[in-house]
Amino acid sequence: MKVTTNTPDLLIVDDRPLFIGIMLILFILLFVGVGLGLVFSGEPLGLVFALMGGGLGAGAFIVFVRRVQVVFHRPEGYVEIRRKNAFRARKVRHALDEIDRAEVESSRTSEGATTYRTVLVIEAGQSVGRHPLTFAYSSGSGHRRVAEAINAWLSGPHPG
Repeated sequence: MKVTTNTPDLLIVDDRPLFIGIMLILFILLFVGVGLGLVFSGEPLGLVFALMGGGLGAGAFIVFVRRVQVVFHRPEGYVEIRRKNAFRARKVRHALDEIDRAEVESSRTSEGATTYRTVLVIEAGQSVGRHPLTFAYSSGSGHRRVAEAINAWLSGPHPG
């Protein structure tokens, strides 16, 4: 995740999983290419290879490649979490004054490594709870920087 826009009226945070998307596309192309090569060389089971490998890669692409954009809009007083994958787009909107802060949640993997995700904390109102910006946890320091940027923006100047 990274901050792409930061003005007094607008804060936009984006998560675009480019690396995993590119890797899955290469996986799909490899299996489909090898499978079709086998078919053209006279091996009919190459079609099964292409369909199974390509289908598995396509399924993983649909599940794991999800763009997330979080828009904090001070003039209209909302925070909108936008999630988009290959087939659908979803939006969840909260009132800006309901957001208390952003925090970083951590989780341990089975190998013992620590992974993180950024959450918005709402302590009162209709949407009370912890609202993750991404469903998956990941490594890296981007989550802490994003949480700090959100908290600084939330405590920044309010139009009066």
